[in-house]
Amino acid sequence: MFVRLLFLVLLLSAPGALRAEETPVEKAGFAPRLTIYLAKGPANACGAGCDRWIAIEGEIDRDSAGRIRRFLAGVKDTQRPIYLHSPGGNVEQSYAIARLLRARKAIARIGRTIVPACSADKQVDAACLKIKDAGGEVEAELTTRRAMCNSACGYLFLGATNREVAPDAVMAVHNSRLTLVIHGNPPPQVVADYKKRQLASADRDRAAFIATMGIKRELEDLIRTVKFENQHVLTRPELYRFGIDTRPLPETAWTLEKDARPYIRKIALEKRGDGTSFRTMEWRLFCENKDRARLMFVREVDDGTAGKSTVVMMAGTDNAVAIGRVAVRIGKYEVWNDAVKPDAVKAMLAAPHLLVGEHASAQGGNAAIATFDIDTVGLEPAWTQLVASCPAATAGPKPVAPVPAGASPSVNAAPSATPSP
Repeated sequence: MFVRLLFLVLLLSAPGALRAEETPVEKAGFAPRLTIYLAKGPANACGAGCDRWIAIEGEIDRDSAGRIRRFLAGVKDTQRPIYLHSPGGNVEQSYAIARLLRARKAIARIGRTIVPACSADKQVDAACLKIKDAGGEVEAELTTRRAMCNSACGYLFLGATNREVAPDAVMAVHNSRLTLVIHGNPPPQVVADYKKRQLASADRDRAAFIATMGIKRELEDLIRTVKFENQHVLTRPELYRFGIDTRPLPETAWTLEKDARPYIRKIALEKRGDGTSFRTMEWRLFCENKDRARLMFVREVDDGTAGKSTVVMMAGTDNAVAIGRVAVRIGKYEVWNDAVKPDAVKAMLAAPHLLVGEHASAQGGNAAIATFDIDTVGLEPAWTQLVASCPAATAGPKPVAPVPAGASPSVNAAPSATPSP
């Protein structure tokens, strides 16, 4: 199931003497104990006007609900968003924590909190956990890329009243498994009957919980089809249809990609029609030299308008940032790119939102067929880092190959879902 029913260990010391216990299962890359702490990052780190959040990460252990309850009781700002990164764990604790979040009317997102005071590969070692558990605010950074909320973590997520799954984050589900460890020699039918009752009870509890959280029954139906040994990463149409994340245009922040040639990336997913499909879009901002940038826009092809559109980006009502008059089709993607002058870059950095407009070629002129806003969260700090590596203005610009979004795993496919409890 999309949360893990933490193993019930039945100790049968004699026929008819049954006792249930829970045992934790550790996951590589995650602390074996759920950690919660206050994080503080750069301006707009967690959205426009937001630089403080609550981090919840690691495996959901059998004592986690009490710790979360005590922690949240001391945080009076209920609008402080909660970022989850967990492979799952104890399901009953997850239910309890979800109800705490629901009572708080919490804002929850899937994201990884990174503490620079700890090295990149030691975010869950004893020294780093000591920093996180020390109390007070921890200086941190935030990313949604490769973040996950799998298995039992999903229950925590459903408890929030405001939920966001970024295009490059993962929520994965699977069915439950019941493991019996038997001491003594009880009749086989006694064990089989007990196991059947426990599984049926767990299914009823899960279905009731999902309904209480206002999520469609379709999620429960899907969970029942996914074996415990497997995982199903929820697609964007499923997240929308089940009522988990119903935003029509989920988007990432602008982030610096430190490739051989660095660039800034933003990803958004555009709802089509009733939400049964979403179209992937990606923006890439390159630095040609200190006086000149290049903006690339890539999206999945709509065969009805392929090759017939002009795309315009505006910072405010008067500042044209980039105009892609001709798209190049590469497989299932359309690619526009254009030079961006310094004044246009300044306008982009100063604007809280950018207006993307599309015009379809039509007889007698152009007819506007679509406009939408994207935010500029993360753009200014990413540009500051990028421009530091730009060549001088006298240097000739490096050509930008029209690489489609499909070349980027974070765009063309959901990040892999690490097996979780």
